[in-house]
Amino acid sequence: MAAAPSQHIIPLKKLLEDDDEEGGGRGLLTQESKDLLASLPRDKGWILGHLHQYQGFWFPSTQLQGVLACKRRFQAHHNDLLLVTTPKSGTTWLKALAFAIVNRVRYTNYTTQHPLLTTNPHELVPFLDREYIGINDHQSPDLTRFVSPVDCRLFSTHVPYVLLPESVKESTSKCKLVYLCRNPKDTLISLWKFANKLRQQIDNTLEPNSLEEVFESFCRGVSLFGPIWDHVLGYWKESLERPERVYFLKYEEIKKEPKINLKRLAEFLGYPFSMEEESEGVVEEIIRLCSFKNLSNLEVNKTGKLPLGPENNFFFRRGEVGDYVNYLTPEMIKRLDQITSEKYQGFRLKF
Repeated sequence: MAAAPSQHIIPLKKLLEDDDEEGGGRGLLTQESKDLLASLPRDKGWILGHLHQYQGFWFPSTQLQGVLACKRRFQAHHNDLLLVTTPKSGTTWLKALAFAIVNRVRYTNYTTQHPLLTTNPHELVPFLDREYIGINDHQSPDLTRFVSPVDCRLFSTHVPYVLLPESVKESTSKCKLVYLCRNPKDTLISLWKFANKLRQQIDNTLEPNSLEEVFESFCRGVSLFGPIWDHVLGYWKESLERPERVYFLKYEEIKKEPKINLKRLAEFLGYPFSMEEESEGVVEEIIRLCSFKNLSNLEVNKTGKLPLGPENNFFFRRGEVGDYVNYLTPEMIKRLDQITSEKYQGFRLKF
């Protein structure tokens, strides 16, 4: 099963360029959004255009409009499932795992007929807030592509907790959130590599960003949906206060003990594995299907492209824990470790 086509496809370049007179007037922003952006701090984007700071976090202009429209207008259902990450923290992997878990009654063939064998995880579990970009308040985005065969809606987002839709955060909501984070040092390297690939795909005359440049921005918190530390803490606090609603995962822990963590994730989502499924090896089959090695070697992920532009292979680089040691200097590592330690001090959160 491939995902249903989006109601409107906005090319990646439009999502990331400045949508104002200076940036060429791309026509995606409302006047209200333009007025808001004019009042916000801004800094250089990692791919194109600028990032704008709103309530402590950084966004491209058009994506911020989508986030705020989604916050106002999205109505959560009691059985909605929302996957949340910062960019390049294991998003693709989490989408694959969650999709396979909630759809396993319908899709039982993990070697020849499963949707993940022919469709990129980002098409099967699209980003919710992007559906609200480029449409006015008199229109409604088509959210049918988020409905799974088991009649729950499986969403994804990079949005910080403070900017989630009000219907998701309210005390009466029963929808569940899964948050996956990753060591900031590995996240930085993966995001730098990914941003440079997108940058050159959009315009091959652009020079790639140097590691030194993006390192300084990252340390200042100026990255897509950053600062990463504040993003993580927002969901960490909620997971402690409402563990029945927010499930907090670490990329490194899933890599270390995939079977244990997959079973815990399935139970939280409301789709626990039966003893019969475990004895038949279903858990191991899903782990194999969703593994980096398997997904990255599929034809769709080697040659395919998402509707809004990025090549599918951009989402599969190495997937290793500790790869940052091959890029960061000892001084860089020390600085990032110090920032992380200071940010998480008193919150019982370590990497």
